[in-house]
Amino acid sequence: MAGFGRAESGAVCADIPAFSGSMAEGSGTGTVTEVETAFRKFAVHGDTKATGKEMSGKNFVKLCKDCKVIDGKNVTSTDVDIVFSKVKAKSVRVINFEQFIQAMSELATKRFKGKGQEEALQLLYGQIAGKEPANVGVTKVAKAAAVDRLTDSSKYTGSHKERFDESGKGKGKVGREDIPDSSGYVSAYKGQGTYENKVKDNE
Repeated sequence: MAGFGRAESGAVCADIPAFSGSMAEGSGTGTVTEVETAFRKFAVHGDTKATGKEMSGKNFVKLCKDCKVIDGKNVTSTDVDIVFSKVKAKSVRVINFEQFIQAMSELATKRFKGKGQEEALQLLYGQIAGKEPANVGVTKVAKAAAVDRLTDSSKYTGSHKERFDESGKGKGKVGREDIPDSSGYVSAYKGQGTYENKVKDNE
């Protein structure tokens, strides 16, 4: 029976050759470093003010989806939300890297049922290490299209339209400032300049 146990554990090791090297030895710091890099990339995703040291619940879910921590069977988005709420401090809406590792420890055994805590965590690290948020390229394309639309002066209306000529070149000060009309007529009066002629005709 003991012999069978040894053979079985050997088979498990054979299943995960990627972790039998430096990653599995010691504390697996190489993997943790790569996971931390991924954590930082996801932490700043979609937030220009983020430092990368803390991650919101929304970005945590995105990481779990993009890195396939959520498989829809063993781990669902509900599981991820519950774990996030469990590891974060009560008064805040973000988690730091230490709390993230704690959350991964909780999810690892759920995601890889039947594996030991350490082995499941190593497998989970393998899925996260080196990853970054998906659809980065799609966002860039959308931004470029938006910028093109916003900078097309032919589509401008109202006072903004007056600031550019037909070629799209800015008129400078003329287009920006209201130059006072000292003719005495109200602006846009179509009969401007005809009063003098009428006076002459009546004389």
